[in-house]
Amino acid sequence: MTDTIFVDAETLASRVTAALLAAGASPESTAATTEALMHASRTGIDSHGVRLAAHYAAMLRSGRLNRTPNLTFRRTAPATAMLDADDGLGHYACARAMDLAVEIAAETGVGAVGIVRSSHCGAAGAYALKAAEAGMIGIVTSNSDANVTLFGGTLPFHGTNPIAMAAPVTGQLPWLLDIATSSIPFNRVRLYRSLNRPLPNGVAADSEGHETTNPHAAHMLLPLGGPDYGFKGAALAGMVTILSAVLTGATTDADMIPMTETGDRTTPRNVGQFCLAIDPARFVGRTAYDQAIASYLDQLRAVPATEADHPVMAPGDREWQTARHRATHGIPIDPDTRRFLGL
Repeated sequence: MTDTIFVDAETLASRVTAALLAAGASPESTAATTEALMHASRTGIDSHGVRLAAHYAAMLRSGRLNRTPNLTFRRTAPATAMLDADDGLGHYACARAMDLAVEIAAETGVGAVGIVRSSHCGAAGAYALKAAEAGMIGIVTSNSDANVTLFGGTLPFHGTNPIAMAAPVTGQLPWLLDIATSSIPFNRVRLYRSLNRPLPNGVAADSEGHETTNPHAAHMLLPLGGPDYGFKGAALAGMVTILSAVLTGATTDADMIPMTETGDRTTPRNVGQFCLAIDPARFVGRTAYDQAIASYLDQLRAVPATEADHPVMAPGDREWQTARHRATHGIPIDPDTRRFLGL
């Protein structure tokens, strides 16, 4: 029970579904969460994949997460709306919010939905992808509790605050960006703790602000760009906080209850998210958009690579390549998750 194993997607999805239902999650919450976790695990975003099922189950049982949330929508203008997640699983809220954003964009060209009283939503790309699958460009942001220091700072201030964007490409899988504005997601630190593997250089610091590669000593992350260019990541994290929390009324990063490193497992965290859907047909037109993005990607992938066996890739190419490989060879599961899911 100490080694990583490889498990097929169908088995994993059924185990995650069973675990969430056993913890009391509603069928709707469970379905949305399982779908988002499986997206991450299929595409190689293991830090936000099925390994998080254990945490969500614990928060459902402890009362922090509402097992049967009543999502409510409020249309605030022709192209905008707010969603109250009722302290439920963030995956359910984000999936519904993006569905609503797409519906609004079909009417007005652009649909923007802010989410309040939400929780951790996993990989934000899972929801941006929903827009692309509907033929629209999707953008998703989410704030989180402070575990990333500012550029030149000594204390955590921003969350890992992801930005995701997906764009449809006719005849191809979507262009897909999904990044944290920190050096790495903190869930990757937790994954490395489980695997007992050292962190890369320049991504984390200990409680005194000194860089460390020891995942067990990591107290906070460095912003994207590391010790030399972290001002870029810190600014992007602030942009996410403004869109996800300031704009929606959710709790800002520095005031939010930590996701895991806390004894309080009953108080909701009021995470904020922001979902945007854009209909290309209302701008350059569908035909012109389809031609332009296909030409753009053809040109991008034709750029000569510095190493012949590592071709230039567009955002998403690596993830889709990983998904194809894992469909055949299985999804790697770390020891802690293996024990939780009974594999």
